[in-house]
Amino acid sequence: MQYACDHVHLRSRDAVKAAAFYIDTFGAREVKRVGADPVQRMVLDLGGLTVFIEQAPPEIAPATRTPCLGIEHIGLCVADIAAAMADLTARGVTVRAGITERGPGLRIAFVEGPDGALIEILERRPTG
Repeated sequence: MQYACDHVHLRSRDAVKAAAFYIDTFGAREVKRVGADPVQRMVLDLGGLTVFIEQAPPEIAPATRTPCLGIEHIGLCVADIAAAMADLTARGVTVRAGITERGPGLRIAFVEGPDGALIEILERRPTG
């Protein structure tokens, strides 16, 4: 049996506003909107990954602050993490953890997205 990633599904108190964050901040592209007044789901293409952002009803509890069990974060790869973090900071994105070396050729940082979503920014460089 072979499996392939189809999508990541997020929930938000304001799906349109959350989608705008991913579009404006990371260059995601809006694929479609499901429903109207209010939108039920925003569908984005984020660097080849399909992201569903569902409009959450008021009774849905907020996410537990990471680290936590279950899906913890989304990882986005960049060619220059220092430039990416400078850009994100200039845009007012909340930095949860600055740039750290995690091994040969790997540097990471974490920022916060809408509804407390944790987003890893990572740079992989050839080693050896």
